[in-house]
Amino acid sequence: MFTGIVEEVGVVREKIPVGPAMRFRFQAVKMAQGLRPGDSVACNGVCLTAEEVFADGFSATAVPETLNRTALGELEKGHLVNHEGALKAGAPMGGHIVQGHVDGVSEVVSTRKLPGGGGMELTIRIPPEFSRYCVIKGSIALHGVSLTIADMENTEAQNTAGKTSLLRFAIVPHTLAHTNLTNVTPGKRIHFEVDILGKYVENLLRFVGAGSADVKHPQGQNPIGIGLETTSLEKWGYGI
Repeated sequence: MFTGIVEEVGVVREKIPVGPAMRFRFQAVKMAQGLRPGDSVACNGVCLTAEEVFADGFSATAVPETLNRTALGELEKGHLVNHEGALKAGAPMGGHIVQGHVDGVSEVVSTRKLPGGGGMELTIRIPPEFSRYCVIKGSIALHGVSLTIADMENTEAQNTAGKTSLLRFAIVPHTLAHTNLTNVTPGKRIHFEVDILGKYVENLLRFVGAGSADVKHPQGQNPIGIGLETTSLEKWGYGI
């Protein structure tokens, strides 16, 4: 698990095909300190396993499934990569819960420098099926960076069936200085991972409420019918 707080911006030093997979060697001196083979590292938000650890970085392999679902295959020698090590128990959680299992690749629609050195406004487009997990002032990870959604709107996407969502972010100077988001440009593909909490809530609501009596308890008993209507909420002490 990660938090979306980038520890170091590394550099791709090698990109070597290994059959249908791709092996990367990253220069990341800070990350290499204390890293061991087998540890998890988020690379542009994608959880990879460190295979070899060197004094100045580490190597990791992206398997075909990962390459098909991410934009890691587009990395080239010299490209900058956001790195974050796995969250340690007791460490401050400055961002939000990030799994490193990206939901997909979004498109950068526009970037605009804010006046007075106030950072940058970034707008991306995500597929319509993920818009329900996004709320204004809520969290999302872009290239492994925990960001707050400043605004969102639905729009008809060109050459795409249905609607997509435009998400806007105001990125502060510190984030730009310590991540690779300063290099994003319109048309660039960028990893996104929505907040996992919304997915859990959505899944739970499928089993709680109307029809819950049809769902069996793990021990075989019928669960207590807890609908989300007003009477049930009052029954359990939540007065409305």
